[in-house]
Amino acid sequence: MADATIDITRETCPLTFIKVELQLAAMMPGQTLLVRLRGEEPRRNLPDILREEGFIVSEPRAIEGELYHMEVCKPQL
Repeated sequence: MADATIDITRETCPLTFIKVELQLAAMMPGQTLLVRLRGEEPRRNLPDILREEGFIVSEPRAIEGELYHMEVCKPQL
């Protein structure tokens, strides 16, 4: 179960990444963020960008239509 949730379904790049990164910065190491996203671009790009930043990211799961969920874990220090 996620420790926090963020909905970026109405955002476009680069705001999708910025909002997720700000939320993760406020979280403790080991906590998990559930990200709600919509569309092909964030589904393809956001997981790769977050992994490059050192986060542990699940593959986005289709929920309904173009709506996806993915979990991002802030790594332990």
